[in-house]
Amino acid sequence: MKLLSTLAALALLSTSAANVYAGERTMITMGGNPVALEGQIPSVGTPAPLFKVVDEKFTPISLSDFKGKTVLISAVPSLDTGVCALQTKRFNKEFAQFSADVVMLTISEDLPFAQKRFCQTENVDKIRVLSDSVWRDFGEKYGLLIKDRGLLARSIFIIDAQGILQYHELVKEVSEHPDYDAALNALTEIAAN
Repeated sequence: MKLLSTLAALALLSTSAANVYAGERTMITMGGNPVALEGQIPSVGTPAPLFKVVDEKFTPISLSDFKGKTVLISAVPSLDTGVCALQTKRFNKEFAQFSADVVMLTISEDLPFAQKRFCQTENVDKIRVLSDSVWRDFGEKYGLLIKDRGLLARSIFIIDAQGILQYHELVKEVSEHPDYDAALNALTEIAAN
């Protein structure tokens, strides 16, 4: 009987360990505390996953709406925080140096009403600010949903005109800025090809 109990305990332990390793998650930090991300971040060099978000009028917007264009996606946790606001305003300012074949998007889990208010207050009028709050489709497909927080991890993606993911930066600490210069240099190079 004791042997049977031991074998059952070992089987349970190995099953638990297998599930932990099989479901390994990407980790970032919030205020220095580790948090897990839901889903799998797509790899550079692979087709960018299609996703559906909404604009300020709750009109569905899809990645396929930008077919044939180079797309920079700036994912932020919330526009109501300092770093996210600065990140969004920085890309809005930099947009003027790119051709009409380049699209810049900021995506957050903020409600469209809050995003619209932010854009009006901060004069963000060149880039598209979109909400993933309805379906969380972007966050799930891009592996950016912060577990149990309902927020996106700070990240930059650049997708070329053929729909291939060419650049990605996941900021390891949510309160830190992305590498703007690296992203803008990559965008310039990718848009030129």
